[in-house]
Formats: sequence, C-alpha cells, structure tokens
Amino acid sequence: MTKKEKDKLTTRLKRSKAYRIAYNDPDFLDTGYARPIRLQAELMKPEHVFQNHLIISTIVVFGGTRIVERSEAKHRVALLERRLVKKPRDGNLRKQLRIARSLLSKCDYYEQARQFSRIVSQEGQRHQGHEFVIVTGGGPGIMEAANRGAFDIGAKSIGLNITIPHEQEPNPYISPGLCLQFHYFGIRKMHFLLRAKALVAFPGGYGTLDELFEALTLVQTKKVAPMPVILFGERYWRGLINFEYLVDQGTIDEEDLDLFVFCNEAVEAWQHIKNFWKDQQV
Repeated sequence: MTKKEKDKLTTRLKRSKAYRIAYNDPDFLDTGYARPIRLQAELMKPEHVFQNHLIISTIVVFGGTRIVERSEAKHRVALLERRLVKKPRDGNLRKQLRIARSLLSKCDYYEQARQFSRIVSQEGQRHQGHEFVIVTGGGPGIMEAANRGAFDIGAKSIGLNITIPHEQEPNPYISPGLCLQFHYFGIRKMHFLLRAKALVAFPGGYGTLDELFEALTLVQTKKVAPMPVILFGERYWRGLINFEYLVDQGTIDEEDLDLFVFCNEAVEAWQHIKNFWKDQQV
C-alpha cells in the first residue's frame, strides 16, 4: 500500500464520529448513554457560577408569567375592548376580555414582587458575600418583577431558565453572569433550593404550584432545613386551596399548616423572613 493510500485511509478514520474525543462529541453527548454526564454537568456548572459570584444564600420567588406590569395589562384590556366593539357577539373575545381584566386586577402583585426584591437586595447585598440573593425562573411576569427589583438598585439576581417547547426568553433584568439555562427540571429544582433561605410564592399557575408543593414536601419530610415559605396574596391562595380541608380529611397534620404563612405586603414578607432567621440564631 502506498503512502498516499495509507494517508487516505488514516484521514477517513480521523473523520469518523467514533474518533472524536468523547467530551467534545455533541452527537454522543446528546444520546441516552450520556444522560448521566448531562445531569452531572447541569448540577456542577451552576455551582461553579454561584461560587465565583460569591452567592452565599438566596430567596426564591415564584409566580405567574401572565401577571405583568400595569401599563402592559391595560393595553391588553383596551385592545380586546376595541375588538369586542367590532364583534360584540364574539363569545371567545368576551372570555379573553374577562381574563384580561382579571389579570389587570392582579398587577399590584407585580409591583409588590418588585418592591420585595428591592428591599431584600438592599439589605442582603451590603457586603462582599451576597446573602438573600433573589432567584427566579428567569421568565416574564412575577419573575421579571423580582429580578427587576434587584436591577433597580444595581444588585445581583439570578434567573434559572428552562428549555421548553415554546422557548422562554430570559427577562432582561437578570444579572448577566447569573442567567443560566437548564434542560432538566429536577436539577433546576435542586438549584432553586440548595442555597434557599426562604421561598415566596406569588399567585401563579401549574409551575408555581409545582414548585410550592415540592418545597413544602421537602420541608415537611425534613429533606431540607426549615425555612420560611410565604404565600403572597392571602385571598388568592385561600380561594385556590382549602388547606384546612386537608387537615379535616386527615391527609396532613394540623402542624403542617405552620409550614407556611400568608402575607400581603412586601415589607411584611421580608420582616417575617428576618424574624425567622433571627430566631434560628438564638
């Protein structure tokens, strides 16, 4: 075999997918065989990022993506009202308008989430190590408001985005070096709680409920240390869930109702968190 023939065969070998270094082979890393590697990478990378940014502790803020700033909600209502004038018998438009008005009535939660984040960030990030850093799911609505509150005063905040079929854009108020993206919900949930000193759940939908009950279960079963869990907007939460019914039915203990509190004001929520940790240090 001539040198030219040998070189040709060698080149063909080097071009094959099998010859790629495993950690630099995207086709392999995307297979089921490499899932443990991907899971480990999603666990380790955020940890590396948080340590580099001196993130000591966090406060998790959850809430609905559809609860937006008042000007945006008003615009949506006005748009639907104009459409309904042109099509007064359109039942679907009437339904959309009813929902839009309901969301407009919840805009105070956006402002409260922003104010809460501002207060927390002002007090928690006075020193080199960052305590009580706001962390959200990185999306719009209440999450945007919480990141925005920190942004208002030049403080750090975290956004943990997730890849979903309808791609979620990160809101613009997250600190650039602290905007991460996850594929696995389970690893993302772990990072929400690894440094958490409190969880504040504003009105929201399935995602908010999922994260809330995950946290309550972990605290209830002592898989994580006790921490304040705050349901912001008592009227909303009591209308949504009859917690006392669970006690009456024997499916939870009465003391499980003490795992959370209701709050209606940003200052009240932050004071409860401070009191909790002050008592823990005694």
